[in-house]
Amino acid sequence: MMKIITTLVLLTAVAFASPMKYDKETVGLVRHLKVYKYPSWVAKVELSSGKEIYFSSPKSMFEFYFRPGKWYELGVKSEDDFKTIYVTDFKTSQAVNAKGAFYVYGSNVTSPAGDDLVAFDSYKDAQEFAKKHNGKRVLGFREVSDALIRLLNGRI
Repeated sequence: MMKIITTLVLLTAVAFASPMKYDKETVGLVRHLKVYKYPSWVAKVELSSGKEIYFSSPKSMFEFYFRPGKWYELGVKSEDDFKTIYVTDFKTSQAVNAKGAFYVYGSNVTSPAGDDLVAFDSYKDAQEFAKKHNGKRVLGFREVSDALIRLLNGRI
């Protein structure tokens, strides 16, 4: 009986273990902010090399995704160098696969990086948030463009 309980506890711990493992010293790559201060916004890229890169928001993660050469010291040459990408679901605070997430553009909620994309695992949650917070559109990962990120940063 004790083996069954121990196994269940371990399986539960593994199932709920977050891929976001940052501490008070973890600084986001693009904006150099301590990410623990903004847990609803944290994003992370795991490279094929094993390196983990944190970001203070989805917008910052997309900045890196579209222009990794700007941080040449990380050695990212193509999308093949990206192993996994995570964003924090704004509603549940859980880490979710960024490529399967939905992003609300144009809401009245801002991140520590300013105008941003608010991430959700569920399209329904993203739609509800957009209605409540004047969001203009709900986008999938592939619908987010470099031009949109530049617009959010005021660079167009």
